[in-house]
Amino acid sequence: MASAAIEQLERSQRRRLDKFNERRTELAQAALQTLSELGYARTSLREIAQNSAFSHGVLHYYFADKVDLIMCCVRHYKAQCVTRYDHIIASASSYDEMTDGFVAAMAQTLTDEATLHRLWYDLRAQSLFEPAFRADVAEIDKSLQDMIWRIIARLAELAGAPQTLPPPLLYAMFDGLFQQALLKHLSGDAGAAAELQAGIRLLLSRIFPAAA
Repeated sequence: MASAAIEQLERSQRRRLDKFNERRTELAQAALQTLSELGYARTSLREIAQNSAFSHGVLHYYFADKVDLIMCCVRHYKAQCVTRYDHIIASASSYDEMTDGFVAAMAQTLTDEATLHRLWYDLRAQSLFEPAFRADVAEIDKSLQDMIWRIIARLAELAGAPQTLPPPLLYAMFDGLFQQALLKHLSGDAGAAAELQAGIRLLLSRIFPAAA
């Protein structure tokens, strides 16, 4: 009897925790647009409450502070980002098809989700000063690095030409191109997306010269 009661209590606690975490995710998703528009420095729980349908008290109940809320938002968004190219990896049957899909998807996310990417780069820069961000930023950065590695590994397979560059270097190159294009796009450069696409193709031609 005691064992059954303990198991029932544990199940009840897990359900409450699951519901609590689900609610945190819902709130974070709803607050994400406000965060991406205001950025880290100009954001507070009260400011987010004023720009959303949720009260300051509700946000404060589910999140310890704005760091907690912001990291929940970014983790949720980036968890979706890292799977963005999986269907391209799975469906592409040739190197050219894979390249075209990758280049197009990068340009689309640049233009469609610019403020969300801006928030990510803002937080990554803040992690240089805020120790509270570092573990989460490092984890997200690693997931993005793994995403780029999956793309390059599939391109290598399709090209029949293995490449020898390590994952951190590959990620740094593509991330640098994207961040540079993002800055230009947010500054009103209408050619930023096309320049990003050209840069990716040039970089791939250096990684896989035989396939170019």
